[in-house]
Order: sequence, then C-alpha cells, then structure tokens
Amino acid sequence: MVPVPERGPVAVPGLRPVPASTFGVLAPDVSARDVSALGVLAPFAAGAGVTDLFVNGEAGLWVDSGRGAVRHPEWTSTEASLRALAVSLIARGGRHIDEATPCVDVRLADGIRVHAVLPPASSTGTLLSIRLPVVQRPTLAALLSAGLCGVAGSDASGGESVGTASAGGESVGGKSAQGETSVVEQRLRRAVTDRHNLLITGAAGSGKTTLLAALLAEASPGERIVVIEDVAELRIDHPHVVALECRQPNVEGAGHLGLDRLLREALRMRPDRLVLGECRGGEIRELLGALNTGHDGGAGTLHANTLADVPARLEALGALAGLAPEAVARQAVSAIQLVVHLEQVGGIRRVQALGRLLIDARDRLAVAAALQPAGPGRTGGAGGPGGPGGVGGVDGIGG
Repeated sequence: MVPVPERGPVAVPGLRPVPASTFGVLAPDVSARDVSALGVLAPFAAGAGVTDLFVNGEAGLWVDSGRGAVRHPEWTSTEASLRALAVSLIARGGRHIDEATPCVDVRLADGIRVHAVLPPASSTGTLLSIRLPVVQRPTLAALLSAGLCGVAGSDASGGESVGTASAGGESVGGKSAQGETSVVEQRLRRAVTDRHNLLITGAAGSGKTTLLAALLAEASPGERIVVIEDVAELRIDHPHVVALECRQPNVEGAGHLGLDRLLREALRMRPDRLVLGECRGGEIRELLGALNTGHDGGAGTLHANTLADVPARLEALGALAGLAPEAVARQAVSAIQLVVHLEQVGGIRRVQALGRLLIDARDRLAVAAALQPAGPGRTGGAGGPGGPGGVGGVDGIGG
C-alpha cells in the first residue's frame, strides 16, 4: 500500500497537475470547499460549479461542471500512477483496495465521495469517480428563480422560454404576468407546511438531492429532522438535523450497517421528519412502514427516468424486501402523498410533473400526473395527460 501522510495532499509520482485556470470551466474557487484531500486532482476540483471528476484510466480526465462531462485537454497519467492515486485516496477514507477488493467507495473530508475500480474488474485501467458536494445550499426561492418550475430555462433546442402557458387563469410554470406564485410552487410549499410525505424522483443528475434539501430547509425550526443515507450527501440548512450513514463491512466482513437497520434506529430517535436520502433496496419496506404509522412530513428520493416508471421502480424495490406488488401498492398509496418528478434539459433542472400514486384495476401500483408545468410539448394544465382535471387538479394531489 502506498503510505498516506496524515496531513497534506496526496502526491503521486507520474501524475502532472495542470493549473485549473487553463481550462475555461474551471475558474479557481478554492475558498468554496476544501479539496486538498484529492491531491493532484485538487486543482480540477476547485473550480466553481464542478460537481464530478472522472478518471478513465490513461484515456483521460473528465470534468463535469453541471452541463455534462468535458475531457480535460492537458491531463496526462500512467496506469501505475493512477493505481497509486486510487490506493492513496481509498486509504484516506479508511478502507483498502486491491485485486481481492477491486471496487471500493469512500467519503473523504468535506463530504467528497470517491469510488475506485482497479483492474481486472476494469478492463480499461484504474477508474476514479469523484462526486463533489454542493457547498452552497440553494434555497427553494433560489431554485425557483433558476427555473425549477420551468420559467427561467429554455427548451432543449435552445428556443423559447418555457412555463409561460396557463391553465384556468392560473400561472403554471413560475409567475404570471401579475406576479402570482406558480401553482407548482404553491403545491411544493404546501407539502412542507402540511407535512405531506414526499417522494422526489428523476434520473441521475436531475437535482433530486438539491430540491429535497431546499424543501426540508423550509420546515419549522422546532422540528427534528433525522436523515438516513448510504453516503452522506444531504446538506440541509435547518437548526435541528441529525444524520445516520451506512457503514461498510471491514476486511473480515463484520461491522456492516445498512439502510434498513439505520431506519429502525432512526425511529427510536423521535424524528419529526424521517428522511431517506435515496430508496435503493429492501429498506423501502421499513420506510413505507414508518410513514404509515404516524411519521408525517417524511421524504425520500428515487431514481426513475420518467414519472410513469415510478410504480415499477417501487415494485422492484419491494420485491427485494419480499413484498408482493399488491402489498407495495397498498403501502405506497397510503404512505406517499406527493411525487415530484424532476428532469434536466439543456443543463436546467426543473419539475417535469407532480403526481399521485393510485391503485389500478389489477390492485397494482399506478401513478397519475396531476400537474405538469407548461413548456414545449406540454399542455400545462392541472390535469396532465389524463385530460382536464386529471386526478382532481392541484388540490387533488396528496389530499
């Protein structure tokens, strides 16, 4: 193992750092967060807006500043140097990586996540995937101004602005000409104040965690928020937040703490709001059970490419916990009052639809889009694709 100093950056022979200022999207912003633990990669992580770094063996370094990964033109490395870097970074996170354990994920200082894969598990050399935490905590108001409800962005073709259509005299995306609050914003804020249980869905990079944190920041300061995550990512601007994080097993395979166990522990901590950072496995059983036993105001996120995919995703997770589809349907409909589906179009993250879960004629889980912000190819009405009125309009979502 490459020795790792207790302090100071990781320095690995053979890797030549390039000043971040030589790459347009990487204007240095070293005051924003501490990236020194990344060593030779620190200059590339220090740029304003950088969210991810990807090292694809000797093929190069890719940097994502929120609008897609871009290959750095001057990065050079050798496989031996990359392997040493991976070993050093993983060791900084308190774990070990080698041929016997070639895939490892750790969290470094300041919430930086590092995932490493060594050959032979990777056929293209040592791979590093680094996720950088958002230092600034966007408020709900800031997200709305940035186009959360579809008014600040443009469509994917770079044309007209979206969210200007209205339904029944109400502004749907953003604010009307009279400056009225949008229907989407009203529903999001009401979900927090009325303590409705939320499920925020979307593809990777659609802004699920960011929106969840912004919504929870709107909760009453007297409420106790207990967050459970596989890897700590949520940063909530609220005075009373406690967080539980999964623990990987040690080299002997002992000491593992999973999401299901942490959910059970969280219920003993008297949460006013129970939050699961990401639903990804059998822990969905514990979450739905908790939300169905008086724990209002809870929330979670779920990977789903479209709103229509949400029922199948929940059924798949329920199957991992041994739940039949019909049981998942009954539990989910009772537990979750609002589904917020996000999308990313042209670098703009926004609400694609608000929906509610239903039980269909087969006693299986279904979802209805009760509200879609206006935009290219959208009706903009409160009834969504189901026709006028949909499932009861905005006020029909979640009660």
